[in-house]
Amino acid sequence: MNETEVKIDPNEEIGFMNVDETDFSTFTLGQQIHHLEVEGYIVFPDMLNSEIIKQIKVEMAEAPMKTKDYSDAQTYFLEPQWHSQAAAQIIASPAMVTFLEALCGPDIVFTHGLFTRTLSGSPPISLHTDGQPFGSSIFGYEGSSPRLLRVLYYLDDLTHERAPFRLVPRSHLSFHGEANPYTRYKSHPGEITLCPKAGTAVVIPINMFHGTHPNRSPEQRSLLQFGYRPTWAGPIQPMEEWDTNLIDAAPPEAKRFLESPNATGFD
Repeated sequence: MNETEVKIDPNEEIGFMNVDETDFSTFTLGQQIHHLEVEGYIVFPDMLNSEIIKQIKVEMAEAPMKTKDYSDAQTYFLEPQWHSQAAAQIIASPAMVTFLEALCGPDIVFTHGLFTRTLSGSPPISLHTDGQPFGSSIFGYEGSSPRLLRVLYYLDDLTHERAPFRLVPRSHLSFHGEANPYTRYKSHPGEITLCPKAGTAVVIPINMFHGTHPNRSPEQRSLLQFGYRPTWAGPIQPMEEWDTNLIDAAPPEAKRFLESPNATGFD
């Protein structure tokens, strides 16, 4: 794949980077849950091994990627779990499921998949949320769920130059008007940066403000993003149902999470 030229518009420069150096590998389950609930994010090192990462990349190599309207260097493919069996298997990752069940309870629904390649020269992504409590003309109603998590699996090392992840700790707790989930910001003085290694998973709630730094590296950065929610926390309006043929072809261990995206349980 040809990389784009490393060139960042000076007007999009952020000008600072506060890297979080926390050793998350030492956290207990209780500490992991507490950090997510209070700070708004938690990091799981070594969630994917090199073999599964390689398999995902091979299976996604010829996927027809689309580009974002703000940059041809930001490419994406929706619902990669239907294109890659390796990606679909990760839906039921035992370690992640253990955490999600402790956090949300045993009834969990998979809501959305996304595969991205951030190419060299990609500009920064502004701080935003994935939560749209009244729905979105762009993203539909998935983000209207009252409880929903994003699980980000990094398939490449993130360095200071290679589009590291930005987020604003505790922004998911704010009641202030500036925390309107439909707003975007170029930067925030309290934001931090994560530079996880390949195979790391990062979990955030959808109402956390997050973004990325630009990709100044000559190498691309690939990411697998999954959405999960408790079964009770359905969207405010119906979403398109999964194709039953796709569910039938999914790995057996993943099927328990591939309920209707409109499932709300019995309460």
